[in-house]
Amino acid sequence: MTAGLALLWLAALPCESQAQEAQQLAEVVQRQPAGLDTYLSALEQRWEGLPLRSPEDDTPEKRAETATRRLQAACARPEASPSTASPPPRTDPARLQEILSRPEFAQARQRQGDLMQRLIRTLKDWLEELLQTREAQSFATSTRTAVLVLGFAVVLFAVLRLRHWRSGPARRGEQSGTGATAALVLDSPGEHLSRARAALSGQPREAIREGLLALLSSLETKRLARPDRVKTNRELVGELPGRGASTQLTREVERLVHWYDRAFYSLEPVPSEDAARFVDEVERLHQGLAGASA
Repeated sequence: MTAGLALLWLAALPCESQAQEAQQLAEVVQRQPAGLDTYLSALEQRWEGLPLRSPEDDTPEKRAETATRRLQAACARPEASPSTASPPPRTDPARLQEILSRPEFAQARQRQGDLMQRLIRTLKDWLEELLQTREAQSFATSTRTAVLVLGFAVVLFAVLRLRHWRSGPARRGEQSGTGATAALVLDSPGEHLSRARAALSGQPREAIREGLLALLSSLETKRLARPDRVKTNRELVGELPGRGASTQLTREVERLVHWYDRAFYSLEPVPSEDAARFVDEVERLHQGLAGASA
């Protein structure tokens, strides 16, 4: 099949017009050198794609000389050797190989030989350009950011868990200590009332505080209340009915506690007269509880 194609290609070459083509090339160079490339393109088509130009030719004269030399080489027939009487016939494929291996067609062989390399290089450049686009860079940046944020979150979670694990025993110890010291230690009602009367002249607010402590001490003596540092005054009052206090006593204690909370936690100064009246009422309540017990 290769031999047949080579035969057809050689038969199609218009070698009979080779001299005329060379003369026309010389005329084009002299009269219209700017149109030489167009003429050479048409000439290569007429000569079945025979390469007539070389990249090394930089003038119209050199391009025309190269085209003429290649036309002559394509149509030249090997001369018979004088030392050989009857040389073996040359096959058409062998002649085609001989023509293409001549120096005139060196550039053509090189131009066709690295076609696969040029295709691979083009594909490689396209892939590199695709991977270096703005979208790919944005994706890579967002991926790195997400990985860093995730790593930071894991480290932070581990630190918080470790801190919680270490502070657990200490917190439980504090809670047990708080429970042990939550109970409010009170003096006798008479001692609190004595300190309250001593503070009436200069510190009315401290006086009503001692009066409240005297009230709580009286209730604790009768086991009607169990004061501590956690419960509020209102909560203590709410426990009185459950501990056996009468309705009248509960209302009286509630009235005194309500007045104390309003006066003690107010920003206004506590009048000495009001403080003295509160201490007197606490003392009367204490005496009433003591008399009832007797």
